[in-house]
Amino acid sequence: MPIHGVPVAGVSPYFTPVRTLRFDNRFRNELPGDPDQSTRRRQVHGALWSAVDPTPVADPRLLAHATEVAALLDLTGHDVQSPTFAQLFGGNALLPGMAPYAACYGGHQFGQWAGQLGDGRAISLGEVVNAAGERWELQLKGAGPTPYSRTADGRAVLRSSIREFLCSEAMHHLGVPTTRALSLVSTGDDVVRDMFYNGNAAAEPGAIVCRVAPSFIRFGNFELPAARDDLPLLAQLVDFTIARDFPELAGIADVSERRLAWFGTVCERTAHMIVHWMRVGFVHGVMNTDNMSILGLTIDYGPYGWLDHFDPTWTPNTTDASNRRYRFAQQPAIAQWNLLRLADAIAPLWDNTDELSHALERFSTVYMAEYEAMNGAKFGFLQCGEAELQLVREGYALLYQAEVDYTLFFRALGDIGETLPTEHPISVLGDVFYDEGKRDAGAEALNAWLARWHALVSTHDRSATARRAAMHAVNPRYILRNYLAQQAIDAATNGDTSLVHTLLHVMRRPYDEQPDYAHLATRRPEWARMKAGCSMLSCSS
Repeated sequence: MPIHGVPVAGVSPYFTPVRTLRFDNRFRNELPGDPDQSTRRRQVHGALWSAVDPTPVADPRLLAHATEVAALLDLTGHDVQSPTFAQLFGGNALLPGMAPYAACYGGHQFGQWAGQLGDGRAISLGEVVNAAGERWELQLKGAGPTPYSRTADGRAVLRSSIREFLCSEAMHHLGVPTTRALSLVSTGDDVVRDMFYNGNAAAEPGAIVCRVAPSFIRFGNFELPAARDDLPLLAQLVDFTIARDFPELAGIADVSERRLAWFGTVCERTAHMIVHWMRVGFVHGVMNTDNMSILGLTIDYGPYGWLDHFDPTWTPNTTDASNRRYRFAQQPAIAQWNLLRLADAIAPLWDNTDELSHALERFSTVYMAEYEAMNGAKFGFLQCGEAELQLVREGYALLYQAEVDYTLFFRALGDIGETLPTEHPISVLGDVFYDEGKRDAGAEALNAWLARWHALVSTHDRSATARRAAMHAVNPRYILRNYLAQQAIDAATNGDTSLVHTLLHVMRRPYDEQPDYAHLATRRPEWARMKAGCSMLSCSS
């Protein structure tokens, strides 16, 4: 069991933050908990959390941390460099005020109700309120077994932890709503995983990520008490969530109206998040309802991926390879389906659910308006009439047919100036094609499309220089390409974390050119097309 406020024997000096961290732990203090204090796997009824301490590890070592997230918690470089920092965020020690727990929730997985799920390997340490009054929940992923671990060990491997750590921060700097990551700690323990569920289990190095967010409440937190017909617990959770996480709604006196406004806000935030996923070419890979944040944040970075060549049908998840439920183009529809499941869960709180149905429509209304505006911005249009929208639709179809790199295409499009070559306009796009045969077959259509695009975008009232700046502000130069993450994992597994640090550094400014790192902005190499970790991944971590 971790030692509260004291590092493991032989480690000094004590971890004493420059500014004392203040915990108020409202989730645990204000909501009913599980009376059973053990980690025995079980069904938990009438409670929203179970008290559980992280399980200590053999040799916690800090591999990387995000300075910006440390600052959110009022932690300085001195704090991070303390020898006991890794002990704390590796699960071997606790600060005074921390009250660890695992949350109880359910969820729909791949469209089917899965019953109780819960935090099977995530343990929340507590809720920090920083000097600015902001609330940040600290959660260790891979910190050991909980009552919700079922048949698993509650641990995480280095490869998945690196991916979660890097992507959490990359998404934030790309402007995508997301949970954050404070630290990446190796444990010194091996973890056995069957990466492809094919009977070839192997030992891998273990690691723990400290995730940070204002709240980790998910759609599934509401689904479970609803499925059990525990309406008092459901109502308590809804009202708690509004009071703590949506204080802007506190002025609505009528309880039903306040709850309705809350659900509408959840729909709007979810729509906003999905638009940003589509903008940067991110595919979550496992959009189960237990992986949907009530705050509209990207959460649970498992078998995610980034579009290399534009393919609306692509999913990075091997488990989803046959049905492609969570493919890139399907993400908006799945988000809406998940919101409908949330609406079903909370519907018993109203006598008449007509207004709840109207609130659900906020998703499609907001999504369509923001998606249209986003595409206009990506393609360089100040506004989108029918002519612009038609060019957008045709453009995406041509990108798919010619197997064009999604990210590189839009950066190249933004670099086009006042004039366009009359012969072979696609020459200005550079090395954006993955298949020479498809490039040649689609050249005529792409040349014609570029000419029409340039003629139309030139009618919009701004200079090519202003257009370039605007397009580059929404079309990133750098994304956390799958093969780059895998190269960082391979190196780190062999003891070299330099690429982890480089990618973290580069992804702090993903819209800037950063000439020294131009090699990290090239299209996926051919060797990575089918390589494990570079094309598809499993949920195994």
